[in-house]
Amino acid sequence: MPGIGAYKQRLPGPAEALPGRAEALPLHNAHHVHGRPLRDAFEGCARLQLGMGCFWGAERMFWSIPGVVTTAVGYAGGHTPNPTYQEVCSGMTGHAEVVLVVYDPARVATEVLLKRFWEGHDPTQGMRQGNDVGSQYRSVIHCGDEAQYRLALASRDGFQARLEAAGLGAITTDIVYPAPPFYHAEDAHQQYLAKNPGGYCGLGGTGVSCPIGTAA
Repeated sequence: MPGIGAYKQRLPGPAEALPGRAEALPLHNAHHVHGRPLRDAFEGCARLQLGMGCFWGAERMFWSIPGVVTTAVGYAGGHTPNPTYQEVCSGMTGHAEVVLVVYDPARVATEVLLKRFWEGHDPTQGMRQGNDVGSQYRSVIHCGDEAQYRLALASRDGFQARLEAAGLGAITTDIVYPAPPFYHAEDAHQQYLAKNPGGYCGLGGTGVSCPIGTAA
């Protein structure tokens, strides 16, 4: 029904959102690819939360980057505490599907991660990504510190200029500091494409390169 898709492209207010639960969802706290924790204090590391459509394919873009300590998928940016996947898909939590990227800033620059983010999806599509329609698929960057926030804004402006030159539209990405709470998704969704190599990945970039980290 067309009305359902339209409804899922609006964000609920706090009074409308589902109540969720106080307890975190059960989590097998080991990354399926490298075995490092998904939930930890991660002392000395930096964190970014990146939403770029379905989190299955998005997570795979980051877990093999040298300097990335771990990745996990989850929900952030809405109102419902500790939501389930089904609740997020209802459009009544306000959350986006996001990837938590934990990294060592001495080994990988934030600009490398932002470049991968911008080039890995189409950030001009609003409450959708390709055929995936709904507020959970919106493009977001949730920053852990002010330096990340400034870099994210600068990278957006640089990429916007490249998109305009290519005849594409305005970036709709929400860039937020401080980052909202991150709620880990269910075990089945963690590192999904490592567990299911033939699984669905709906992400596709614009073909435009992001100038961040280059002299261009």
